[in-house]
Formats: sequence, C-alpha cells, structure tokens
Amino acid sequence: MAQVKRIRRNVSGIILLDKPLGFTSNAALQKVRWLLNAEKAGHTGSLDPLATGVLPLCFGEATKFSQYLLDSDKSYETVMQLGKTTTTADAEGDVLQTRPVTVGRADIEAVLPAFRGQISQIPPMYSALKRDGQPLYKLARAGEVVEREARSVTIARLELLESEGETARLSVDCTKGTYIRTLVEDIGEALGCGAYVAQLRRTQAGPFSLAQTVTLEELEQVHADGGNEAVDRFLMPSDSGLQHWPLLQFSEHSSFYWLHGQPVRAPDAPQFGMVRVQDHEGRFIGIGEVSEDGRIAPRRLIRSE
Repeated sequence: MAQVKRIRRNVSGIILLDKPLGFTSNAALQKVRWLLNAEKAGHTGSLDPLATGVLPLCFGEATKFSQYLLDSDKSYETVMQLGKTTTTADAEGDVLQTRPVTVGRADIEAVLPAFRGQISQIPPMYSALKRDGQPLYKLARAGEVVEREARSVTIARLELLESEGETARLSVDCTKGTYIRTLVEDIGEALGCGAYVAQLRRTQAGPFSLAQTVTLEELEQVHADGGNEAVDRFLMPSDSGLQHWPLLQFSEHSSFYWLHGQPVRAPDAPQFGMVRVQDHEGRFIGIGEVSEDGRIAPRRLIRSE
C-alpha cells in the first residue's frame, strides 16, 4: 500500500524552546516541527548537544527574520571543569591532558579582566564552521587539524558566580559567534591548569530569556492532549524578536504599493535604519529600511499573518 504523504500546516511564529540536553538544535527543531505539523521551519543558531537553554525556533513567515536573531547577542552560564583539557573543549571529548589544580577564587577573578571587552578567538576544530564545504567537526573526527583564522568577538560581561574545588561557574554576555568552549579553554590556560566546559546553558538570545521558554515535555503533553492545533498557543508573533525596532503603520494605499515592492513615504519615520511595518489594520507585513531619500524600502515581506 502506498504511503499517504502528510499534509503539513502553514503556521507562522516563533516558539522559544528550552533545548533539552543531548539534542542537536536540528533534532529539537524537527521534533517541535512534527508536533506542530508545520510546513516550514528553521532555528536561529546552533546549541551543542551538551548545551541547554534558549533556542528560538521559527516557523512559516517567521523564518524570513531568523537571521536577525542569529546576529543577536547571547548570554550563557557555564560550569568550568579545571585541571583537564579535552579534544572538544567540553565533557563529550576525550581527555588530552590532566594537570594539578592549585588555583582558587581569587586566582580566577584575577585572570577574568583579560577576557572582557573585545577579544580574539580561534574557533575550535569541533565546530560547524566549514572548510571547502566540509564542517570542521567532520575533519576533526577524521583526525585532521586545519588552520583557523582568529575572530574578534566582544565579551560584554564575564562574572564568576561560584568557585568550589576543581569547578567554577561563570556568567557570560557576548556577541554572536562567541565560542564559550574556547573562552573556557583559554581561561584554563591563563590559570595554568587547563579547563573544559562541563555544563552550558544559554540564558538569553537577543530579547528572549529563559523565563519565556517552554520545555519539550510541555509541548509533547499539550500535543498529546489536543493535537497539532493545541501547540499553536505557544507561537509568538513573527516579529517578536524585532520589538526593539521602530514600528511604522502604513495607510491602505501605502501598504498596497509597499507589498508590491515599491518604496513609500511614512509619517514619523526615522532618518535611517531598519523598521517594522504594519498595515492600516495593524497587521505585521514585513520589515523595511529607510533609504537616503527618506522613503521606506521593503526588505522582507509578509503577505498575511
């Protein structure tokens, strides 16, 4: 008997998942997509399987704006295991070196200032960055090590929350592209004993915090009780991650032309930058950019929300 193709639903919005331990970001996305039976889905930046916490998942029209969440600042809490280094710089790797730990809280506090502000990082081999189309982690698993170019990232806040024996817990606010594993590894080297990430939890992604997230277990329970449609109540509006952008409301006439790709003028528009746009009925219809002549040029459009 031929298998009946599942007809997926056209749903739009963002679900803030508290990603569970042991899941890749894509596995978590596909699970939630199945619960929603959503036609189109994407996530906003990977979390390692070892990591938990805030993972915005975009569905339908919201996928058009995922890049802006990908580019946003992030916050983490991490537990450093001192005295050891591993192949992956986290608990999943093989131990490379073991050294005695003779440092305490004061020693850790003393090295942290060197890692605040703008710093340079060399991305780890066990990362999703690509070289000649191949992810670095695949090359690393094959025993290859390739040269990686240092990146400039900004650590806006770095605090020691706890220090006990051979572990320490840090809180980090950073720009996109920061590798917490590399940060911990470099702090370990500065302390002279080495370190790796034993635990990692993302507490903030752009405007979204842990307090707004839902767990996979909660979603599964709601689905079990009410089906795909019941899960819709966890969907936030597609522009939820852009609430800090100026909001303009167009007239019916302007909305028509703008949705057909034409730049239009709008009262109270800022002099420059990106804006969110609503139509005359208050529906979100996309994002635009203020051009040199003061008109709002469409950048990503939504036909209906």
